[in-house]
Amino acid sequence: MAVKNNPQTPPGGLTYAQAGVDIAAGNALVEAIKPAAKRTLRPEVMGGLGGFGALFDLKKSGYRDPILVSGTDGVGTKLKLAQTMDKHDTIGIDLVAMCVNDLLVQGAEPLFFLDYFATGALRVPQAAAVIQGIAAGCERSGCALIGGETAEMPGMYAPGEYDLAGFAVGAVERQSVLPRLDRLEEGDVLLGLASSGVHSNGFSLVRALLERAGIALESPLPSHLGNSYPSVGEMLLEPTRLYVKPVLQVLRETASFGEDGAIKALAHITGGGLTENIPRVLTEGLNAQIELDAWELPPLFRWLQSLGDVADAEMLRTFNCGIGMVLVVAAEAEASVRQSLQRAGETVYRLGQLVAVPGAPAVRYVGSL
Repeated sequence: MAVKNNPQTPPGGLTYAQAGVDIAAGNALVEAIKPAAKRTLRPEVMGGLGGFGALFDLKKSGYRDPILVSGTDGVGTKLKLAQTMDKHDTIGIDLVAMCVNDLLVQGAEPLFFLDYFATGALRVPQAAAVIQGIAAGCERSGCALIGGETAEMPGMYAPGEYDLAGFAVGAVERQSVLPRLDRLEEGDVLLGLASSGVHSNGFSLVRALLERAGIALESPLPSHLGNSYPSVGEMLLEPTRLYVKPVLQVLRETASFGEDGAIKALAHITGGGLTENIPRVLTEGLNAQIELDAWELPPLFRWLQSLGDVADAEMLRTFNCGIGMVLVVAAEAEASVRQSLQRAGETVYRLGQLVAVPGAPAVRYVGSL
């Protein structure tokens, strides 16, 4: 009678680790990120990391008539820059920002976040840096890093490469859901909040521009861009700005203005730039008229534009061009909203206003970049 091998100690049989999946490394990663995840916890979180599912007690959040809002996103080919630079501590902030800024557009407070990290062979320090960045983004936006998935898939990714995705859930009181399309009207003011750089969209064009100009990520900055970063790559890896806490604060401060509050709509300026994102929160018959001299195109974007002689129209529909979030505000509330945002640390520009111009594009630009 044959004796079966002990599966725990195979004398010569192929193991999962030999096939390329290191379960011990996965366990080490969970232990490495627990302190970072713990810092993000909210009172509503039930249990800790490691379960099959994550539990969140919505009743403890204090909402009377909540609407749940969910969103998922990645960071696109900005990952290529992080991997080329071997710098992984900020890309997780980008991931959180891309998700929670989208929830904010609906007026929602982010409650919890889950991540998905996939790689060919798990490198614990690399993965831990990414997830610690995710935890930092969650902490800064007030949401809990409640769970996630680490997938080790040999043969799917080149050595050192990984993919990243995130999923966020938030809540908003039913009467506070944005946009308030029925209240939009001609004369409403468009306020823009400054971005922190390219954020997480348009990097395929960025990479093509750098390649065309023969500029390596390790290259020092051109003199006219200053010396705030040690290299071009470090400048481009500046993480996406998190607008959640300041804008939620202003939404609450101005909630009593008029019947439904001072802020009627928000637009997160991501892929598609100002041109494609603002129309997503407008009603038919209204156009966003933007004065392009209302703010100065940041030097980074001017430099990128010069590398490929990129047309203004292409810049405006590819990059945020220095504006990461747009608010549609009742004209009579402009001053109070602006002051509240500035007190919260935001740089605010009056971009223009809503107009009714039959046959005009949804976003109507006046002037040039």
